[in-house]
Amino acid sequence: MDATATDIRQAGKAALRQALLASRADTLAAFAAYESALPPGLQVPCTPELNPPLWELGHVGWFQDWFVARNSQRHLGCNAQPLAPRTPARRADADALYDSGQVPHDSRWALPLPDARAIRADLAEGLATSLELLDEADDDDRGLYFHRLALFHEDMHFEAALYMAQTLGLDLPQLQTPRPALPPRRQELHVERAIARIGWAGTGFAFDNELLSTSIDLQPFNIDSRVISWNDYIPFISAGGYADARWWQGPAAAWRAAQSTPPQHPRHLRPEGRRGWLQRRGSRWEPLDLQAPACHLTAHEAQAWCAWAGRRLPTEAEWEHAALQHPQDFYWGAVWEWTASPFEPYPGFKPHPYQDYSAPWFGHRRVLRGGSFATQERVRQPRYRNFYPPERSDIFAGFRSCVP
Repeated sequence: MDATATDIRQAGKAALRQALLASRADTLAAFAAYESALPPGLQVPCTPELNPPLWELGHVGWFQDWFVARNSQRHLGCNAQPLAPRTPARRADADALYDSGQVPHDSRWALPLPDARAIRADLAEGLATSLELLDEADDDDRGLYFHRLALFHEDMHFEAALYMAQTLGLDLPQLQTPRPALPPRRQELHVERAIARIGWAGTGFAFDNELLSTSIDLQPFNIDSRVISWNDYIPFISAGGYADARWWQGPAAAWRAAQSTPPQHPRHLRPEGRRGWLQRRGSRWEPLDLQAPACHLTAHEAQAWCAWAGRRLPTEAEWEHAALQHPQDFYWGAVWEWTASPFEPYPGFKPHPYQDYSAPWFGHRRVLRGGSFATQERVRQPRYRNFYPPERSDIFAGFRSCVP
């Protein structure tokens, strides 16, 4: 499942050009679906989980311009200075509107954003310039670094558009695609003690938090061959797991206590009758597929289930090592998978020019691994580290468990 991601990280100009065009087509298709689903003005509530769709669209184009077209040191790749001189933006106020590191989240609802037609025109001009510069760039890791960064950034925002739509209850066509089926049996994979090498050590593009590759002494453990399904998770709810304080310890107990209404089940789930369950998909409530992966779970809910089941979450090193050691039996990619690991730098960490990507979040977020049904295939890579606050349940996240 990682071949496509590895290929694009090492891809030359021709493949990268096609990927950039495909990513932009997906961005515009998702935005068009928002335009069809929302009232004129595309207003959405101001909450920590959301961004105004017009701002999201403009930010994607701004990011590509900032790191590619306007970057005087783009030829230096990851050795470029973060604040290297930039040429003027095509829209004079673009930096004040779209720089996520400088524009506070809640202020984005009050910004004088251009309309959708103008933003689309900006994106078209920006992409055309990026592709021209791609043709002129050196066909090596340094010369292609910022084009690859812009590609992955846009792919990530495409997935964000889908989980924002789920949060808003919008029926985007991209949310209605068939979800991947899990293998019917959740088996135990045994992993022997090993000095595991984790992190990116190959050629091609790498995010700064994947470097430098480091060795970890892993003790033997057993890990699930796939993520937890609803069939695995529902018995925890039925047994009163959400009301039993034994399973909610430390930060999980604090999260549970902080809810205005004590949670009784996961987000987007509700009981139907005596035994049945419904799950919201867009605006519609549908019968829950018990064989589907448990999804929209916080890390706290994942840990509570593990405590109830006498298991635990794997560390990110255990997850990565198991995925690489059992490529045929370790099924991943249906949902993002919470791990037990806080998001921290590997030894020797050095920030790349996109300094807001990793360093501000060290120590404040939890690592997820794998990918979801909404993740672009080219993003999925077993060494890729995703990271979110453990209380987030809007993302397409579940988990697998392990035991010593």
